[in-house]
Amino acid sequence: MSLRNYLNQIKPSFEEGGKLHAFKSVFEGFETFLYVPNTTSKSGVHIHDAIDSKRIMSMVVIALMPAMLFGMYNVGYQNYLAAGTLEQAGFWSIFFYGFLAVLPKILVSYIVGLGIEFMWAQWKGEEIQEGYLVSGIIIPLIIPVGCPLWILAIACAFAVIFAKEIFGGTGMNIFNVALVTRAFLFFSYPQKMSGDSVWIASDKIFGLGNTLPDGFTAATPLAQIGQGTEVTASMTDMITGFIPGSIGETSVIAIAIGALILLWTGIASWKTMLSVFVGGGVMAAVFEAAGMTSVPFYEHLVLGGFAFGAVFMATDPVTSARTECGKWIYGLLIGAMAVIIRVMNPGYPEGMMLAILFMNMFAPLIDHCVVQGNVSKRMKRLTPNK
Repeated sequence: MSLRNYLNQIKPSFEEGGKLHAFKSVFEGFETFLYVPNTTSKSGVHIHDAIDSKRIMSMVVIALMPAMLFGMYNVGYQNYLAAGTLEQAGFWSIFFYGFLAVLPKILVSYIVGLGIEFMWAQWKGEEIQEGYLVSGIIIPLIIPVGCPLWILAIACAFAVIFAKEIFGGTGMNIFNVALVTRAFLFFSYPQKMSGDSVWIASDKIFGLGNTLPDGFTAATPLAQIGQGTEVTASMTDMITGFIPGSIGETSVIAIAIGALILLWTGIASWKTMLSVFVGGGVMAAVFEAAGMTSVPFYEHLVLGGFAFGAVFMATDPVTSARTECGKWIYGLLIGAMAVIIRVMNPGYPEGMMLAILFMNMFAPLIDHCVVQGNVSKRMKRLTPNK
């Protein structure tokens, strides 16, 4: 109660005519993050109740915690493994090294993204929108640990401005903001987002970890498949996540825990989630049967960003299909397209990003066709036979 009373005491200073009126949006954003608002949101395409979208976004962030924490541990694990000192390292040394390597990326993502949102809200005299609470944590999880912070800052700024704010803010964006950030990084700075030298942290941090030799490389399993070389990781490693890859995308187990949280709370659609895996599995099985790939169909579902994309990005309620039938179509096409890109383009072994962004563009058309199909069926039932 003391915090609530304090906020009520200083609130007039942020209202119209108050000496801190210029920071009204910042105060409102902080207040509604701490307490359920008395009014409903007027922004976005969803109908908000008194729970407020910040609460929903907070649940998604919680669901991302297992992938993030494992990703931190795996960053340290890969560094110690590459240096040959894994057996001498303790759990906490490995984890804290990864924590120190990943934390700056999370801070840069939030500072840049939220900073722009705060300034944008102040400029337009509107409330601060909450969508970046999720995007800000997803972005560091879908990039390599070797991505420089200054490049990440540029990409976050680009995505927030050109993929979100110019469309009207949270709930109005056509494309997933986190994936636009990754696409910007991939096409603008490909040498920092692909290849064999970006997946392992190579320097000591505050005395933890190991400094690896210059030019040290380590390929991801998907890169090995694309190069036609033998995959060194076992199926167990692929599922548990002890392989090189983007920070939060390697562990299927951690991602599955997040999926259960999203499904239990009713935030994500199980239809979209399941259909992505079905579409990817069927297409991979077709390619395998046709002899176009030597990779077993089930490995496509646990490698790269497939599972992470299916759980946390294909289910984005703003950019995905919203009709019940449309969710099945949307997910099936994402899964199938991701595998098609992987198999048909060896130079681009990870196809999930492009598949989701491409289907973001067609989600409104899918919903339109589903609605019109339902309208036509109803009209036929209402029209008497001639």
